[in-house]
Amino acid sequence: MFRGSYPHTLDDKGRIFIPTRFRDIIRAGGSDAVMITAMDKCLFAYTLEGWSKVETRILAQAENSEYMRRFRRSFVGGAHECPFDKQGRVLVPPQLRSYALLEKEVVLVGVLNHFEIWSKENLDKENEAMEMDMQKVEVRNEIAKLGL
Repeated sequence: MFRGSYPHTLDDKGRIFIPTRFRDIIRAGGSDAVMITAMDKCLFAYTLEGWSKVETRILAQAENSEYMRRFRRSFVGGAHECPFDKQGRVLVPPQLRSYALLEKEVVLVGVLNHFEIWSKENLDKENEAMEMDMQKVEVRNEIAKLGL
């Protein structure tokens, strides 16, 4: 499981260093690559095994929904397999970097079954929005269902 947040710098070629802890999880699945796709103004990165499970769940959904077809086209069609280089970095394709507004400062955030790659600026905005949402009773009640 992916946990924790790790600030890093995107290099001039668009490569991001993947923390050792994350690489160990990925390699435990027998791969030296991740599948990266775009969603929520950030990038989602999955192990290849985890990505296969996502595709299975997506295929199980009804194809007659316009929304699901559009989602599949965007989420799966925009995905890229990104192998590690010898230094433990992945090259993030330009279109994904552009979508997530990745320039220099990035943060990798573990969210259990995958990790997300955020621009520091977008993650700061997301965290501020979550703090505001935490003031809403319905949000606090939803989180309380976790027993926290």
